[in-house]
Amino acid sequence: MTSPPPSSSRTSRAHSFNTAAAQYAANRPSYPPALFTTIEDLADRPLKGAKVIDVGAGTGIATTLLHARGADVIAVEPGEGMAAEFRRTLPDIPLVRGTGDALPLATASADFLTYAQSWHWTTPAHSLPEAFRVLRPGGALALWWNTDALDIPWIAAQAQRIERYFEGAHLTKQGIATGQGIATEQGAATKQSAAELRTERAFQGVPEPPLHTHRTVRWSRRVPVDTHLANIGSHSIFLVLGEEGTEAFLTEERARLLEAFPDGQVEEVYDVLVIVATRS
Repeated sequence: MTSPPPSSSRTSRAHSFNTAAAQYAANRPSYPPALFTTIEDLADRPLKGAKVIDVGAGTGIATTLLHARGADVIAVEPGEGMAAEFRRTLPDIPLVRGTGDALPLATASADFLTYAQSWHWTTPAHSLPEAFRVLRPGGALALWWNTDALDIPWIAAQAQRIERYFEGAHLTKQGIATGQGIATEQGAATKQSAAELRTERAFQGVPEPPLHTHRTVRWSRRVPVDTHLANIGSHSIFLVLGEEGTEAFLTEERARLLEAFPDGQVEEVYDVLVIVATRS
């Protein structure tokens, strides 16, 4: 299979989701209840009754779960398309337009700031001070990502195929994987090294990184092959690639998956990496 042409900038990738908000909402994985228990354990405070700002809320996948946990949630989302999908599905939850680098929120107004799959689109030198400005003393910043479980052979093989496909696009150093984009720069990153790499990069460029801790939570979902492929196609590397290049990869990948899973069902396995930093 030939590689696609060099792709667009980080900004183009960040904005690409607005053209595929419905696809994103329908096919992206959610998060397990154990994730939120872990956040509460690391923050040493409950989500129930807490004022939570969910930044980069997208279509509201995490916002929905935080609300169900009993949190008083306000969502922040910069993208017009994603915000429109959010308002369509969650009309009763407040949503403001803004970014993590310049939060449109009052100082010391929140108990938690959460970033589900979105912290990497911010500039930590700006977004970390902003987070700690908005948090009350003792409040917690929680960042998390669904990352592919690369110890599962078929998932690791698929991640490697995607890396090969994008070799000419100068994207592999930014991290390409089928699930939620954790770096696989060494080709077969272990669960531990992937978590450590993401954690190390979370506060890159910050003069004084905050005290923080991290854990991983494994979970899985069983979905039809076409849902899995639509999930892959909703990632920014494919969205900026364009329909022709994306379809070429997904068509070949579909044939591979149906050979491996003749019943048409795949079990996506994820390690959710969660990082929590508490404001003193």
